[in-house]
Amino acid sequence: MGWAGRLFDARDTLVRTVLLDLSGVGYLVFGTQAGREPTVTQWILAVVAFAVALVLHRRPVVNLVAQAALLAVAICLVDDIMINQVGASWALLEVTMRARRGHTIWLAAALLVVVDLTDSIGDPAGRVASGVVGLALEVGVPVLLGLVIRTNRELGLQAVERAAAEQRRRESESRAARADERSAIARELHDVIAHHVASMVLRVGVARHVLTDLEPRVGEVFDDVHGTGTAALAELRRLVAVLRDPDGVRGDAALTAIEPSALPAAIGAAVDRARQAGITVEADLDPAIGSLDAVRGLAVLRLTQEALTNVAKHAGTSALAHLVVAVRDGAVHWEVADNGRAGVPAGAPAGGGHGIIGMRERVEVLGGRLEAGPTGTGWRVRTVLPTVVPAGTPVVSVPREREAPAGSPTPEPA
Repeated sequence: MGWAGRLFDARDTLVRTVLLDLSGVGYLVFGTQAGREPTVTQWILAVVAFAVALVLHRRPVVNLVAQAALLAVAICLVDDIMINQVGASWALLEVTMRARRGHTIWLAAALLVVVDLTDSIGDPAGRVASGVVGLALEVGVPVLLGLVIRTNRELGLQAVERAAAEQRRRESESRAARADERSAIARELHDVIAHHVASMVLRVGVARHVLTDLEPRVGEVFDDVHGTGTAALAELRRLVAVLRDPDGVRGDAALTAIEPSALPAAIGAAVDRARQAGITVEADLDPAIGSLDAVRGLAVLRLTQEALTNVAKHAGTSALAHLVVAVRDGAVHWEVADNGRAGVPAGAPAGGGHGIIGMRERVEVLGGRLEAGPTGTGWRVRTVLPTVVPAGTPVVSVPREREAPAGSPTPEPA
C-alpha cells in the first residue's frame, strides 16, 4: 500500500488529523486574506477545532458534532471561517469512511448542510446561490470521496476474503487428493504385498510343522524366516492403517514399530538376524539411545536394518561389520562399516535399488546428512541426527558413488 493509500486507511486517523491541523496552522500563518491578520477569536476557534480533532480522532460522529458547533459559532463571530469549514468537512469525510450504518452518513451530512445554510439566511439571493454552490464543495465532495474510499476498502476486504477462501479450497482439494492417493497405496499394499507376505509366512509355518525331522540349523532358519515375515506383516498392517486413517493415529509416533525404551532391544534383534545370516557384527550401542524420541529412534532402527542388509548382499555373508550408535550432546551419531573382504556372494541380487536413497531421504528429513562410500577395502555409511532441525536448513546431498580402491567391492543400494 502506497503513502496515499495509507493516508486514508482507517487505522491512520491520527496521522490524518495531525496533517490537517498542521495545514490549518499554515493557513493561519501564511494563507489568510491579503493584508489581514487572523483575529484572536479566529485563533481561539481554530485552536479549539485542532484540539477537538486530535482528542476525538477515534470518535468521528462526536467529532463532527463538535466541529459543526464550532463552525456555527465562527459564522456568527468571524469573517474568515475557512479553518472551521475545512474541519467540519473533514469530520464528515471521516464519518463517511468509518460509519457502520448508512443513515449515520446522511444524518451527518444533513447536520452540516443546516449549519452552512445559516450563513446565507437574510442575505441577498446571490449570496444564497453562492452558499448552495459552496455546499457542493463542503458537503458533497467529502461524502462522495468518503463513499469511494469506503467502497474501495470493502472491495479490497472482499478480495482478500475470496483469496483466503480460494486458498482454503485448494488446500482442501489437495488434502482430498492426498487422501485418495493414500487410500490407493493402502489398497495396493494390502492386496498385493501384504497378501503375498502372509502367504509366505503361512507356507513357512506349514513347512516347519510338517517337516519334523529337520536339522537344528535348518529349523532355526525356518523359525527366523517365519518370525521375520510375521514382523514384516505386522508392520505392513500398521502402515496400511496409517495410510487409510492418518488422523486416527498419534502423529509420527504412530509409525513407530517399537517404543523408544525398547530401541536397544530392537537394534539387538536386527544385529542377531544379521549374525544368523553369517555376518560377524560388532555392535557398540550407547545406553542413552533408549531415551531418544520416537522419530529418531525409528530412523536409527531402519538405518541399521538397511545397512546390515546391504552388508550381507554386497560384502558377503561372512563379512565383518562394525555398528556404532552413540548419543553426544543430544545428537545421534550412527555408523555401519564393513571390511568388504568376502566379496559378493553367489546369487546376490543385482544393484540398482533404492536402499541408500531411502536412507538419505530419511536422514535429511531429520536435518542430518548421510555419507556413504568406500573406505579402505570396505564400505561405510554414517550420519549425525541433530537434536533439533533448524528452520530453513538446506538439504545437502552427498554423492553416493565414488571411485573405490582397486579390489574393493562396489556395492549398490538395496
